[in-house]
Amino acid sequence: MSDANASALRRGDWRSLDLDHGPALFAGAALVLGALAIWQAIDARQAVLFLIGGALGVTLYHAAFGFTGGWRRLVVERRGRAMRAQMLMIGLTALAFMPLLSAGTVLGQPLVGALAPVGTSVLVGAALFGLGMQLGGGCGSGTLFTVGGGSSRMLVTLAFFVVGSVLGSWHLPWWLARPALPPISLGDSLGVPGGLAATLAGLAAVAALTVWIERRHHGSLETPAPAPRQGIARLLRGPWPLLGGAPGLAALNLATLLVAGHPWSVTFAFGLWGAKAAQAVGVPVESWDFWQWPGPAAALSDSVLADATSVMNFGILIGAALAAALAGRFAPKAALPWKSLAAAVIGGLLMGYGARLAFGCNIGALFSGIASGSLHGWLWFAAAFAGSLIGIRLRPRFGLD
Repeated sequence: MSDANASALRRGDWRSLDLDHGPALFAGAALVLGALAIWQAIDARQAVLFLIGGALGVTLYHAAFGFTGGWRRLVVERRGRAMRAQMLMIGLTALAFMPLLSAGTVLGQPLVGALAPVGTSVLVGAALFGLGMQLGGGCGSGTLFTVGGGSSRMLVTLAFFVVGSVLGSWHLPWWLARPALPPISLGDSLGVPGGLAATLAGLAAVAALTVWIERRHHGSLETPAPAPRQGIARLLRGPWPLLGGAPGLAALNLATLLVAGHPWSVTFAFGLWGAKAAQAVGVPVESWDFWQWPGPAAALSDSVLADATSVMNFGILIGAALAAALAGRFAPKAALPWKSLAAAVIGGLLMGYGARLAFGCNIGALFSGIASGSLHGWLWFAAAFAGSLIGIRLRPRFGLD
């Protein structure tokens, strides 16, 4: 932090800081007024979920906590620091999730985990998602926080993520008829201690593999660069260390479980937004099988503010915008090379379609799924990483590397 910024903080003179004052004030007001509006329109629970989303957006942005770049760094640069942070985040969450999900309720709130069938739909969908996230430039959560941070390219990815999600909801019943096993919970099958042991052992094995790869190619593990800010300036303006973002995201996913009754998820909202838009132009999505199932049908017929995933996504967008403004990095750019634009379109479509088939993205299926003890989360991880390898090889064709 510069001497001028340090002096301004001591004086409490925020106007002298090199941050984006207008966007920061707008985003901060949007978080407060948005929460109040949702409270009035729906209830206090939805307002709290919106604010949890805001905290997620700030954490994701300041810690630059995305899966896409972390996986690519391991493959291309043989650096595994980001993937180890991901494994830590999932492990910390599992330690809290599995006992709570086994109990079934907390203070009268029923709790359900992110469980899904283990089969063809997940295998294909996750592979498509992994490929798409390398072309699109972000995962489910990564797309949201980079759009909030002002990325016009990721806005294109998000738009086609929504389109792909609607197409996936149209085709999902066919995919569900392909071979599959029922949902398998490690906590139920092995008991909470056994399920936790198996989950933590798997996460530790992945982390150990990244250590071995990094040391083999570089001789030692990467040392993070010194932070440009310290103290309260770093807390408010970033950047945060990856190992600081991991427990923060774990705590916020736990908060989501306790308030919403289910873990953090992202992509159902994209399909819902697209389905409502399709309805508005006369597409009869309400006649599709998926949108006649009880949960989707209720969401389609109700206000989008009544959907927990949607209000959290809105919060993530605004929280990331606030973080970017506080960091002095909110700078939208409109110019996009056509190859990069094409990759954003293709990547968004593949991620949207794949996430619907695979019962979620890197958040709903990988993070929340594995932390819930669901075996489908591990299948998702393996298939998505394989798809990501293909996507990494295709990136240069679109001028992305």
